[in-house]
Amino acid sequence: MNMGLQGKSVLVAASSKGLGKAIALEYAREGARVTIASRDEAQLAAARGEIAAATGNEPHAVRLDVSSADDIAAAVREAAERHGGLDAIVTNAGGPPHGGFGDFDDAGWQGGFELTLMSVVRLIREALPHLRAASDGGRIVNVASMSVKEPIPNLILSNVFRAGVQALTKSLSLELAPDRVLINTVAPGRIGTDRLLDLDRRKAEATGLPLEEIMRASAAEIPLGRVGTPEEFARAAVFLGSFANTYVTGQALLVDGGIVRGL
Repeated sequence: MNMGLQGKSVLVAASSKGLGKAIALEYAREGARVTIASRDEAQLAAARGEIAAATGNEPHAVRLDVSSADDIAAAVREAAERHGGLDAIVTNAGGPPHGGFGDFDDAGWQGGFELTLMSVVRLIREALPHLRAASDGGRIVNVASMSVKEPIPNLILSNVFRAGVQALTKSLSLELAPDRVLINTVAPGRIGTDRLLDLDRRKAEATGLPLEEIMRASAAEIPLGRVGTPEEFARAAVFLGSFANTYVTGQALLVDGGIVRGL
C-alpha cells in the first residue's frame, strides 16, 4: 500500500524510545521527513542514529519536554521551518505515575493533567495552522492507552486523562473535518516497552511473585497469547496518520491483541 507519505513533514513527540521511536522509524521507512523530539538529548541522538541506519532517512531532532508549553511551541515551529510546514503530528508522552485514587494529592493530579492531556492540547493547538495549510490536508494521531475503553487497575491518572484525550479526539474530528484534517487515537494494550516491564516489575514486588511468572500470566490474558511489539503498534499508528487514510477520523483504534472485551 502506498501511504502517501513520501516527502511529507511529520513531527513525532516523545520519540527517543518506545512507541514513539517505533512510529518515527515507520514514518522514515515510508519516506517522510521526520522530526523526532524528546527531553533526553542523549537518547534523542541515539534514536536519530538508529533510525538513519535502519532506513537511510535521517530524522531531524529537537529537544522537547511535553509538559512545557514553551518547549512545545518551539518544537513545532522548528519542525515546520525545517521541512517547510507540517503534514502530520503524533502526540505522545510517557505514562503518568501508577497508583490509585488515594495516592495522589492536588499536585499529583495536576502533573498527570499537564503531562497526559494538556500536552496533547498544546501540540495540536500549535500545529493546527500548519496542518490546515497542508496541501493534502493534515493528520493527527494521539497515542493513548487501552484505558480509553477499559480502566486499568492502579493507573487512575492514565485512566482519567487518556479518556480525556479520546474525548478531545472525537470533538476535534467534527471541528476539523471541513479543513480536511483527520484526527484519531491509537490505543496500545500490552506492548513490549520499558513502561510495560516497569509495571510488571512493580506488580511482582507487590505480590512477591517472580517477574517471569507475572509476565507469563500477563501474556496468557491476551487472546493472541503474547505481548505485542512496538513495530506492530507503529504500523497501525502510521496508517491512521498517513494519506492512505482518507476516511477514518474521530476513532480510537485498539492495538491490544484482543484483550479489551468491550464492544
